[in-house]
Amino acid sequence: MKAEISIVWKKIQSMIDSFMIMLPNIVLALIVFAIFYFVGRQIKRVVRRVTRNHHQARNLGLVLGRLAQGTIVLVGLFIALSIVIPTLKAGDLVQLLGISGVAIGFAFREILQNFLAGILILLTEPFRIDDQIVFKNFEGTVENIETRATTIQTYDGRRIVIPNAELFTNTVTVNTAFDQRRMEYDISIGYGDDIDHAKQLILEALYSLKEVLKAPAPDVLAMDLAESTVNLRVRWWIAPPRRIDDLRSRDKVICAIKKKLYVENGIDLPYPTRNILFHDRTEEIDGDRSQQREGWPADKRKVPKLRRISGSVRKLTQGRSQQDGNGKS
Repeated sequence: MKAEISIVWKKIQSMIDSFMIMLPNIVLALIVFAIFYFVGRQIKRVVRRVTRNHHQARNLGLVLGRLAQGTIVLVGLFIALSIVIPTLKAGDLVQLLGISGVAIGFAFREILQNFLAGILILLTEPFRIDDQIVFKNFEGTVENIETRATTIQTYDGRRIVIPNAELFTNTVTVNTAFDQRRMEYDISIGYGDDIDHAKQLILEALYSLKEVLKAPAPDVLAMDLAESTVNLRVRWWIAPPRRIDDLRSRDKVICAIKKKLYVENGIDLPYPTRNILFHDRTEEIDGDRSQQREGWPADKRKVPKLRRISGSVRKLTQGRSQQDGNGKS
């Protein structure tokens, strides 16, 4: 029993001696790690302070500050470990880091994809905070760009969180990328109206609106000869190009065009129409396409006179009555 106690005591003394020998290295390693940690925090603060007054670069500065701090702290940890364990070489640390990185990469693949995509979005800035974007079925104002996801606020007051990997690899429309934006609206006039006159009236209506820019100038183009209308495309520019400005200018333009064309100048704004021809089988010309009304013969003098539906029904009823009378006789 005394021998076993003696062996345990010797092991404890050996551990204490080893700790006392390593104590200076441990203290030095802690001091080195504390220095690197302090430097990392200061660099993070400097980056955030530099980008604080730049609204668009605020998120980028925050991310870069965290990355710089993390990198410096990791380097300090490696140096501290090499001081405490002199036999631990830099190559072993790099190898350990590589193996750990592969394992972490497989386990958190999607998270890392979103992280890298967020960094690239912040660096390349395809869109910025407060930009209005369209992504798939979502449209709204960019609220925040983080390393994992981007949040947008829709025009009806909802928040959409979109992973950065999807934003970076798919098509995104930035409506506020430039200071000006061109709008368009199609309007139809009748075939009996003068196209050039209608164009001139539309331009007068556009130039009278303060919501429509005078440069670039608005224009009106004839686009299609439809079944019952002549289709014109009205194009104008607005600034700033935000959603509310789009709606306001569209409202003013449509109201001004209708008033100018229809109310003040009598330009026809037709709606879809359809002619329905009733085939009167009681006529003697039934079956003769060159004579009956459905055939619309080229010679207008040969077009039969129109008859009331009531008269055709009465004649048809009389014809059936005569047939019934002949049958009875």
